[in-house]
Amino acid sequence: MFEAGDIREWRGHDVVDADGHKIGTLESVYVDTATDQPSFATVTVGLPTRRRLVFVPLTGATVGPGYLKVPRPKSQVKHAPAIDTDGELPAEGEAAVFAHYELDYVPGTGGERRLARR
Repeated sequence: MFEAGDIREWRGHDVVDADGHKIGTLESVYVDTATDQPSFATVTVGLPTRRRLVFVPLTGATVGPGYLKVPRPKSQVKHAPAIDTDGELPAEGEAAVFAHYELDYVPGTGGERRLARR
């Protein structure tokens, strides 16, 4: 996996599923605020006039020459919670992102957000 600080080098590269099918292009990485480790990525998907950013977990993701491979099927990622290409994930939307992938969601001990964009 790559470090969150390396996102500039990976932004715009293909994101593919386990079978090698292109899902979209890497836009940004969200880190877990408890660990500061990459947790989710946003992937640009859709037609040129209707682009949006979908969220995909980075657990189990690997990098190859020019791509990021995620262990989630393309169909699941394409139907994940999304934001506009110039939008931000609202705090109240975090739980839905985790729920879509059947992941446990626990906000920070003080109720703070779990995800921060890098």
